[in-house]
Amino acid sequence: MRPVSFVRHYLTYPAGSCLAAFGETKVICTASIEPEVPPFLQETEQGWVTAEYAMLPGSTPGGRKRRDRNGRSAEIQRLIGRSLRAAVDLHKLGSLTIVIDCDVLQADGGTRTSAISGGWVALHDALEKLAEMQQRSGPE
Repeated sequence: MRPVSFVRHYLTYPAGSCLAAFGETKVICTASIEPEVPPFLQETEQGWVTAEYAMLPGSTPGGRKRRDRNGRSAEIQRLIGRSLRAAVDLHKLGSLTIVIDCDVLQADGGTRTSAISGGWVALHDALEKLAEMQQRSGPE
């Protein structure tokens, strides 16, 4: 087994953030709250959770890795988004989108599972922050 660790609140500015480390694999995950939803959800009063995924240059051995310009990253970010959406009651989000950004700092296998797990921690913290903001603003 590889050692697994999560450093919550890794960054100051996002609503949620986490550095997920699975052995030598390290992924920084952030959660940002946006006051809009995709066009297909407008007028539904349902929120959305989506994800973006990228392996940064320098994340793999053998020199600089070019930024992904293929379908592999798109497939992985869809997997992350679907995994995280399954754990959220989207109707309770209202007309908000939470974007989870997963950037692989160092890859040593397991970047997908690291991104999903770290993304969940960042999403959890963003949802907590959102609930706190709604409590402070009171009932509408």
